[in-house]
Amino acid sequence: MASDRTPGLADCARMLAAGEVTSRVLVERALARIEATQSSVNAFRLVRTEAALAEAQAADDELAAGVRRPLLGVPVAVKDDMDVAGEPTAFGCRGAFPPAAEDGEAVRRLRAAGAVIVGKTNTCELGQWPFTEGAAFGETRNPWNLGHTPGGSSGGSAAAVAAGLVPAALGSDGAGSVRIPAGWTHLVGIKPQRGRISTWPRPESFQGITVNGTLARTVADAALLLDAAGGNHDGDLHRPTVLDVSAAVGRDPGRLRIALSLKPPFTAVPARLDPRIRDRVRALAERLAALGHVVEEAEPRYGQIGLAFVPRATAGIAERVRDVPSPHLLDRRTRDAARLGRLLGGAPLRVARRAEAALHRRVGALFTRYDVVLAPTTAAPPPRIGTLANMSGWNTDRAMIAACPYAWPWNVLGWPGVNVPAGFVDGLPVGAQLLGPAHSEPLLVSLAAQLEADLRWYEHRPGRGMSADNRAA
Repeated sequence: MASDRTPGLADCARMLAAGEVTSRVLVERALARIEATQSSVNAFRLVRTEAALAEAQAADDELAAGVRRPLLGVPVAVKDDMDVAGEPTAFGCRGAFPPAAEDGEAVRRLRAAGAVIVGKTNTCELGQWPFTEGAAFGETRNPWNLGHTPGGSSGGSAAAVAAGLVPAALGSDGAGSVRIPAGWTHLVGIKPQRGRISTWPRPESFQGITVNGTLARTVADAALLLDAAGGNHDGDLHRPTVLDVSAAVGRDPGRLRIALSLKPPFTAVPARLDPRIRDRVRALAERLAALGHVVEEAEPRYGQIGLAFVPRATAGIAERVRDVPSPHLLDRRTRDAARLGRLLGGAPLRVARRAEAALHRRVGALFTRYDVVLAPTTAAPPPRIGTLANMSGWNTDRAMIAACPYAWPWNVLGWPGVNVPAGFVDGLPVGAQLLGPAHSEPLLVSLAAQLEADLRWYEHRPGRGMSADNRAA
C-alpha cells in the first residue's frame, strides 16, 4: 500500500493553493490507489472515476484563476448512506437503488468547500453492525491486517483513509460507527454534537441517535473536514450553533480534570474489557497526567440507558427498510430488527425520547467535577473477517455488545466524542475515546491535538508488505 506517500487533507489543500500539485494529479493518484486495493481492501461501493476527474479539472481551472476555498481540488470520500447527486445510495443493501436527485446537505457543503468526491465507501447493511461485510459487496478489510475487519459501520471510510486511498472521509455514527472503525484502524474519528453536520434530506437520522462525522489520520485533518461539512439545512431538527473546530487544534486546553472510565455501561449481556486494551488506555491516562492534567478513575451514572437506545435504533431501522426497493433481499437480522422497531415505534419510542433530558442531567452530573471522560473505544481488538457475519440476530447482538459496549451511550445523549489511537494489540490498532458534554468539540479537539503532538501516532501507518495472515485472508 502507498499510504506512506499520501499527504493529509490540510497538506493537500496547501499544496494545491501553492501550485505545487494539481487536483487532477491528486485525484488520479487516489483513483489509482483505489483500483489497486479494491480487490483486497474493498473500501468502496462506488467509484466516481469520470465525474471526479471532471471535477478535478474544474477545480484546477478555479485555482489557476486565483479562487481559493478550504478544500478546493482535494479528493475525499463519503460513506454510502449519504446522497451524492446522480449516484445511488444503497447503504450496504442489495437491490437496484435509484440515483439521488441532489446532494445531501453534508455533501453539498463539501462541494462548496471545493472537495472532489471520488467515491462512496462500503458500510454494513443500514449501518447496524461493527463490521463491514455483506452480500451486496463482500468484505471490507482492515489495511493493518487483511484477515480482520476495519470495524463498522463506517468501515469503508476508515479503511480508505487508513490505506492512504484518500486523506479523509465522512462517516456516520449511530452506536460508535465512526469511533469504532477509527479505533480499529489507527485513525482520529470525530463524532460531533447531534446536528453539527446535517443529515438532510432526513431531518434527523435513526431517531436522532445517528450523526455524521469525520475520519482522518490527524486531529487537524478531522477537524478541517468537520468544519467544511458542518452546518445545517433549514429542515434539520437539530441546529446547534456554528463552531470553528479547527481553531481549537493549536489551542492549549489548559489543565483539565479527566475522568478515566473503564467500566462498561449496563448491558443485557456481559461485556469484559480486554486487559491489553485496559493497559493501553491507562497508558494514555498516564500521558495525559504527564501533560499536566488531573486524571482520576470515575464513572458516569449511565443507569439503564440501553432502554432509551433500543427503541430509537430499531425504529430507525424500520424507517430505513421502508425506503429499500427490494426488502426481500435484506439480511434476516435486518428484517427482524425492523419488525422490532415497528413494535417499539409507538409509546416505547416516545418514552425513550423523553428519557433523554433526564439522562442529560444524570450523566451530565459528572461534568460538574470533570471536564472530559477518557474511556476505551472498544472492549476488544478487531475480530477476524467473518466472525459476526453469519450469526443469528441474538448471537450477533451478544458478540457486538461484548466487543463494543462503550460507544453507544453518547449517541443517546447526542454529545461529542473523539476517538484517538491508543496503540496496538497483537499488531492490530485499538482506540480510546475523549468524551465531553454538549458542544464540547473544541475542548475535545484541543486535548486530542495536545496528545497527538506528544505521541505522534500519525507516523505509524500500515506497511507496504503483507503478513502471512494477510496473504491467507
